[in-house]
Parts: sequence; C-alpha cells; structure tokens
Amino acid sequence: MSESKKTRREFLQQSLLAGAGLTISAMGMPASSYARIMGANDRVNVGLVGFSDRARQALMPSFFNNNKELNFDLIAVSDIWNRRRDEGKAYLQQKTGHNVQACMNNDELYNVKGLDAVFIASPDFAHAYHTIEAVKHKCDVYSEKPFAETMEDARAALKAVKDSGRIMQVGTQRRSGTSYHAAANFIQQGKFGPITMVEMTWNVNQPGRWRRPDLVNSIKESDTDWKRFLAGRPQDSWDPRKYLEYRLFWPYSSGIFGQWMTHQIDTVHWFSGLKHPRSAVANGGIYMWKDGRKNPDTLTAVFDYGPENDPSNGFQVMYSSRFHNSAGGTKEIYYSNGGTIDMSTNKISSTGGLTEKEAQEMNMHANLLPSQTLSEEAAAATSANTGGDTLTNAHVRNWMSCVRDRKQPNAPIEAAYSHSIALIMGNAAYRTGMKATFDEATQEVMVGGKVFKM
Repeated sequence: MSESKKTRREFLQQSLLAGAGLTISAMGMPASSYARIMGANDRVNVGLVGFSDRARQALMPSFFNNNKELNFDLIAVSDIWNRRRDEGKAYLQQKTGHNVQACMNNDELYNVKGLDAVFIASPDFAHAYHTIEAVKHKCDVYSEKPFAETMEDARAALKAVKDSGRIMQVGTQRRSGTSYHAAANFIQQGKFGPITMVEMTWNVNQPGRWRRPDLVNSIKESDTDWKRFLAGRPQDSWDPRKYLEYRLFWPYSSGIFGQWMTHQIDTVHWFSGLKHPRSAVANGGIYMWKDGRKNPDTLTAVFDYGPENDPSNGFQVMYSSRFHNSAGGTKEIYYSNGGTIDMSTNKISSTGGLTEKEAQEMNMHANLLPSQTLSEEAAAATSANTGGDTLTNAHVRNWMSCVRDRKQPNAPIEAAYSHSIALIMGNAAYRTGMKATFDEATQEVMVGGKVFKM
C-alpha cells in the first residue's frame, strides 16, 4: 500500500507501533500486541464489575465527567446480586441514554461484543481475581484497591497483567494528586534530605462504618451466587454479613490495612522508591464495636523501610487507625532532619528541623527547610471520605487517557503489587503477634521462619 493510500487509522496504528519499537505482522498487528490498537476516533467500550457503593458514588461519576471528551462509553454491568444488577442497569442507562446490558456474572460480561475495558469495584479479596479474568479477556483494567490480600493472588495477578500488556490502574488515587506529585518531586530531587520517619493516621468515630444492617436483613441467598462470590476463598456457608459487610471479616478483607492503609503506604513507596517494608509489627483489637466483626476497630503498625542489603540505613513508618474517636483525623507527615512535609495541610516547613543553636553545640550547621505550599489543591483531599472527590476524578481520567494513548498510568500494576506486600505484612504481624518480613527470593511474607497463609 502506498503512503498516499493509507487511511488515517492505519497511519495512527503504524505510528503507535513504531514509537513502541514493535514490528508489524502480516495482519497489520504486532505479534506481541494488544487485541486492538485504539485509533483517535475509536470509541472505548467499558464494562463495570460490581455495582457497589464505591462504583455509584465515585467511580461512575468520575467516568461520566470525562467519557464524552475522551470518547468512552459504558455498555455493560455485571453483578451477581439481582438487586444491584437491576439498580446498576437503571442508573447507567439513565447516565448513558441507551441500553446497558445487565450480566448475571463475568462469564456473561466477557461475552459482550466489543468490550475493551472494565472497572472492577467488587469486594476487597476479589480484585486480583477479577483483574486476572479481565486481562485474559484482553480488557484494560481500573481496579479498586486493595489489590490483593494474599501473596498468591498478588503474584498471579502481577504475572497475568505483565504477560497481557494491558493497561492496568489501581485505585490509589493519591498518585493523581498535584500536591502528592509536588511532594514526590521535592523528595526525589534531594531537597527534603533522607526520610527519617513517617507518621500516618486515619481516625473516625463511625460505628456504622462498613456496616449495612438494612441490606443484611433484606438479602437472601437465592438473590445472589454465593459460590461465585467466594472467588478462591475457602468454602464457607452462606452469611449475608460476610457478603455485604465483608470488610469486617478476614479472610474476605484485612479491614483497616487493606481499605485505608493502602492509600497512605502507597505514597511511601512512591516517594522513597522502595518497593516494600523490610519488616512489620502490629497490635490492636476490637475495643469498642462488639458487633461480631473479626477485623480490629483499633490498630497500630510499625514498618521498617530501607535497602535490603544495608540495615543501617532506612526509616520508620508508624501507622495508626481507630473507629471510635476521630481526633487527629487523617494525616500523613514525612520527617527529615530539616523539617516536615505535612500532606494534610499541603505544607513543607522547617518544623522540627535542626536549629542553629542545637547545631552549634556539635560544630554543625543549621538544617532548616524553606516554608512553602505544595500546591493549591485543597487539603481536604486527604480526608477519610474517599468518595467522588477531585483525586478520584483525576485518577479515573488518567487511566482513561492511558487506555487511549497506551501509556503506563500513575498507579500501574507494580504499585498495586507493592501496596499488597505491605498490607499482607501488616496483617500477618497483627494476626500472629510476631514480626513479619519479606523474602525477596520467594516473594513470600514470612513470620517466624514460615510462609504466612490465610
């Protein structure tokens, strides 16, 4: 075909492939490529796995803020609970103005013609499982966090995504915040000095957090598919609380570690460039809300970070969370010898830095950071309400842009894998009362010389 006779779509395909260093096969596609390369005028058809509260309140509003501009459409929803399936269909049809296919399960979803990508908003423990399903069906993925609650799931999903070449974003939306990018740049450019400690809190006073009593009383086993819900977890008898309040029950969720700590510990990995903690210890319990839950309502964990081959260098991360008193709120404070970065105020300051008076006593010089604001982004972005905020909108948009451009998103599979290691280490330490470590060779979380298992 002569250059003059090439269509615009063919030209775009050639350009995309050449820029990626790929060879075009006789079929006009690279042998190792995606099932389909998006042209500038192609519509991206998206499905939703799980019409959850998170999907309704944050993911879908963010999607519909951006879908017309980026030429995306929502064509199907999958939910094994008939109530949520019907609600999802009605909500999405109202938003799109056209028929949306309601699927009883993901087998039906991946038979929908022309499906290119999916949002995964299913229960915590199923995110990795559903990501593997999606990429095996040649779909790009936006998955809610936490990504994986076991190393077996994490390793399998990492391999599946890497092998597939699909675009995958995990929902740690701080990675799309302007103030977080400013903090990352400040630290990575050496302006902050070595991180010496990080303090993180996430405190609320919410007895109803993660509880759904009205829904628990209304659902029947016949309304859903309990066996499919278990998705690789040990066989268990029907329990509406485990189905609807899964965040309160291990092994369906690690609770605080998976739901909240992943957001904050992910910034540690990003800012420092370290992939996971060296060790973790934890303590806590169910001190206030005696409602049958198995995951703690109060938790403190301490992580040690640093190079594996240099135990003399590193820093400590202290994480605490409680459900029965909101004092202290949600905070992420990074410390160095020169001062602090406080993500709850978006400020870099000399607070706590080495003063001239203290330095002179040891024939040293003062080490004080300049005071500055990270960005004009509202500090409220770090609040415990992770609903339809500016961070989620920016994060969803970033994924949508990357699906179209075939570029790595802000929170790719490697970020998902790293936060999974940290939460599994924390959970292992809490559940055994022992120090947890990570074996680089086997990619396993270890406690007392043994692999931590469910």
